Amino acid sequence: MTFRRETAFALTALALWLTGCSKVAGDSAAVGTPPAQPEVVRLLEQADQAMAAGQLGEASDRIDAAMAIAANNPEPWVARARLALRSGAHLDALEAADRALALGPDHAPALLLRALMVRDAHGFAASLPWFESAVNADPANPDIWAEYAATLGDGGAARAMLEAVRSLAEIAPADPRVPWLQAVLAARGGEYTIARSLLTRSRMAERGIPAAMQLDAVISLAEGNADSAAVTLETLAARQPANARVRELLARAMIAGGRAEEVIARFAPEAARPEASPYMLTLLARAYERIGDRQRAAPLLARAHAGVGDKPDVLAVRDSLPAPTTTARGAGEARSWAAAQAEIQALRERLAASADVAALSGDVLLGAGDPQAALAAYAQAARVKRPWPLTRKAAYAYDATGHATAADALLVRHVAGEPGNPAALVALAERFARHGDWARAAALLDHAAWLGAGHDPRLLGLRLRAARGLENDSDAHRFARLLAAVQPRSLVPQ
Repeated sequence: MTFRRETAFALTALALWLTGCSKVAGDSAAVGTPPAQPEVVRLLEQADQAMAAGQLGEASDRIDAAMAIAANNPEPWVARARLALRSGAHLDALEAADRALALGPDHAPALLLRALMVRDAHGFAASLPWFESAVNADPANPDIWAEYAATLGDGGAARAMLEAVRSLAEIAPADPRVPWLQAVLAARGGEYTIARSLLTRSRMAERGIPAAMQLDAVISLAEGNADSAAVTLETLAARQPANARVRELLARAMIAGGRAEEVIARFAPEAARPEASPYMLTLLARAYERIGDRQRAAPLLARAHAGVGDKPDVLAVRDSLPAPTTTARGAGEARSWAAAQAEIQALRERLAASADVAALSGDVLLGAGDPQAALAAYAQAARVKRPWPLTRKAAYAYDATGHATAADALLVRHVAGEPGNPAALVALAERFARHGDWARAAALLDHAAWLGAGHDPRLLGLRLRAARGLENDSDAHRFARLLAAVQPRSLVPQ
């Protein structure tokens, strides 16, 4: 069984209904946006230069000056929103973006900014109408086409992405995002030689663009150059210490490069956490097997087979996080909830508009046993962005407060917005399995396997149950064999 197109469409439609994000500025009568005055343009250009140099105070002064001249023009409000995002004042950015749209419903930069915000908060599907409105407002804008193409690709619409990239190439043939986006498409299609050539042409990995660096490492792994991949991923992991995907790729590259002992030294503490992913557990088990220590490998494989625990590990401490965040997380890990809450309260007073601080506040409240208050904090954070870890914790909080239906709806919405996330697909499949809806569970699991999660024991075990629930003996036999191949021997039925 494969992931059916009608299943994806049904999930997307439900998600749009739940989020209320299908209405965009283009739904109302368009109002022409007056051009900005030359002095305003000059001030905003100076603000952009100051932001690029990290001089946020100087940028704020320039935007204030522009706003004093043209408070009813959307341009300064877009600049204000961008500065607020750069400063971590996410909720202020949301208000500024809405103000820009109120002043210029067809103002393309405001529509693009809102599209990006909707994508972060509600997923790829919900953001597409906003991108389409931005394209219609300014069809010659390469930034809009590039972000639109990337969003289509991340949402699984490869053919539509290709058409958008072609439009970008017609508008801006020298734009490095053209070969970069083509490289992404080629890599997703398994054409790694072509992807390498296109990525090199874009020079985006050389410029240190994180997504391009990660693609460079993936291609290197596919080409059998594990050492090169590891070097790239080491750099990226240092810059993005909370990026679980990068850490998993790094562990995989190190194992492929014969560095099993280094993998154990680096990732064993992470694997000891309750929320360690099945994939990371499997990688660490493989490292132990490489050094001949099957006794330590077996329990890791058993945990991978059991899957991630029901309760999220909300306050894991990682290297390179900001000091206040690390202090709060450390207090939470030590179960010193009063100290953790005091740290978070101080952060919230300083950074009241930060979605990151709101999410961390929710983590502390959830860890302290107050899921209802945690949901309020998560809801504030989710106005701006809702990454998978936040969705998972919010779903757990809904379950803990007796609102399982709300948890179901939240997971449906997340999968519709991010259909390329195997962890979310498996989590939603588990919800369908609880209701005995084996057909939908199987469709989601097959799609997750197609995305590359087919060696996850948790997925295979649930897919085996789905096959039995559907009374499909052929599938049941096949998935039983696949599951046995990844289980430790002590778990294989005799």
